[in-house]
Amino acid sequence: LGVEHCRAVATSAVRESKNGREFVKRISSETGLKLEVISGSEEARLVHTAVARVVPLGSRRWLLVDLGGGSVEVSLVDQDGAYWSESHTMGSVRLLEELTEAGADPGRFRRLLAEYISVLKVPAMPDGRQLAGYIATGGNIEALAKLAGFADETGVTQLPVETLQAVIEQLARLSYRQRVDDLGLRDDRADVILPAAMVYERLAGLGGVNEITVPRVGVKEGVLFDLVHSLARGQDHEDRREKKVLSSAVMVGRKYLFDEAHCRHAAELSRSLFDQLRPLHGLGAEDRKILQAAALLKDIGQVVSFKVHHKHSLYLICNTELPNFSTREMLLVANVARYHRKAHPQEHHHYFMILEEEERSRVTKLAAILRVADALDREHRQRVTGVNAKISDDEVALWLDGTAGALLEGWTIKKKANLFYKIFGRKVRLRFLGEQQA
Repeated sequence: LGVEHCRAVATSAVRESKNGREFVKRISSETGLKLEVISGSEEARLVHTAVARVVPLGSRRWLLVDLGGGSVEVSLVDQDGAYWSESHTMGSVRLLEELTEAGADPGRFRRLLAEYISVLKVPAMPDGRQLAGYIATGGNIEALAKLAGFADETGVTQLPVETLQAVIEQLARLSYRQRVDDLGLRDDRADVILPAAMVYERLAGLGGVNEITVPRVGVKEGVLFDLVHSLARGQDHEDRREKKVLSSAVMVGRKYLFDEAHCRHAAELSRSLFDQLRPLHGLGAEDRKILQAAALLKDIGQVVSFKVHHKHSLYLICNTELPNFSTREMLLVANVARYHRKAHPQEHHHYFMILEEEERSRVTKLAAILRVADALDREHRQRVTGVNAKISDDEVALWLDGTAGALLEGWTIKKKANLFYKIFGRKVRLRFLGEQQA
C-alpha cells in the first residue's frame, strides 16, 4: 500500500506480561516494526486526541472513560487536555477472569463485581461545579449503545444512563449462549459486556450524570491523528507535546507538594545545559524529555522524608504514569531523579542494575547534568536566571546570568560536579557577571 509512516502501540496486555519486552523484541526482529508499550496515561491522552476531534469539549471539564480488555483509564479533560487521570487494571476481560469463580451464579457474580469496582473514583470538581458531560469509549460501550437501540455505526450518540441500566438488567438475566443467539453479540463480546456495562454505570453515578456520550472513536484513531499531526506540524507539534509532558509532570509534583518554582527552574536549567552540551553527551530528544521530567519530579520524595528523599522519589516515580512515557522510560526518569544527589550509581543498586547497559549510560549522563542544574539553584531562590556553557578540552565554563556572586552555588558545584567530571572528563567552573568572558 506504499505506507511511509507507521506507529504501532501495545497496551495493558503487553505492558503487564512477564515476557512483554521479549515480545516487543521479537516483533521488531521479525517484522521491522517498533512496537511502543504505552502507559495508561498515554492511552488516555490518545483517546482525548481522538475525542476532541469529534466532540466540542470547550473549557468546561468532562469525565472521559476508556475501557479496554485489561484496563480502564478515567480522566477529567477539556479541549486542551487532561487535568487528572488514573489507570486501573480493571478492564472487561480482566474483570471476567478475576471473578470467573462466580460466573456460574449470575446473581453472585453481579454482587461480587459491584464490590470489586467500588474502588473506582472521580475527584470532586472545584467550587462544586458540575461536569460538562461524560464521554465513554471502547468497543463495549459502542455495543451497549447498539443494544439500547442506537444502531447508527457512525457519529456521536447520547446514551441515557437509565437505558444503560435497563440493558444491564437484560444482560444479567441471560446466559452467555443467549447473549450470542438472542442479542447477536460476538462470541468475544458476549462474556465481557456485563462487567464493562457495570463499570460505565458506576462511573456515571460517581460523576452525577444522566447520559453518556459515545463518540465511536478511541485509541487507534488517537494514534492516527497524533501521527498525522506530528508529520504535518513538525517542530511546532513537538514543542506542544513537550509542554504537555511537562504540565503532566507538574500535576504529579503538585500532588506531592513539591517546590514548584525550584523544580520548574531546575528543569529549565537542565534543558539549557542539555542543548548546549550535545557535543559531550551525544543524546537525543527522548533523553531531553526524560531529563526534564526527572528535574521536575526529583524532590517529590520529600513528602515521605527529606533525608533520603532521592530514594523515595525513585519509588514514587517508578509507580507513576505520565502521558508520552512508557513504563520503561518512567524507570529511566526515576533513576535520573534518584541520582540527582548523594551516591553515584553503584552495582548493588537494584533499580539501576535492572537497566540495560546502554540505558545505564544514558541515566548516568543525564544525572550528571541534573546535578549541575540543581546546584545552580541551591537556595531555591532562582538567583541564576540563565547559563551559557563554553566547552574546552579540560573544563566546561558556565557563564551565569543573575545575582552576582552566587557563592553558595559555587560551593555546591564543587560537591556535585564530581559525577560530571567522572563521566565527561571535564571540570565544571562557574563564571559570573562582571568577569570578562574568554
